[in-house]
Amino acid sequence: MITLTKELWDGRRPLEETFWLYAVVYGLLLNLVTSLLFLAMLANEANTALLALTFVTPIPYNIFVVVAVWRSADSFAGPGKWADLARIGVGIWMIGLTLA
Repeated sequence: MITLTKELWDGRRPLEETFWLYAVVYGLLLNLVTSLLFLAMLANEANTALLALTFVTPIPYNIFVVVAVWRSADSFAGPGKWADLARIGVGIWMIGLTLA
């Protein structure tokens, strides 16, 4: 697990895998679960500090995966437009997931 995390952070995983699996799939799952938990806690009038903690929980992962995609795009061997689109896409995707 530590090796995979280091490879992602260093941009040594394939761009396609980093973007689609770690940013899109895992990012969506993590943000969906924490959003649903946040809404359930909000409906049950949970403590404000707990609500805030739940809201910010996925942010470190979101930052991590943006860096991972960005660095992976640096070493992408294919057309540069795909690397650029991955960078733009992951930024927009993570902002959207974080604010949703």
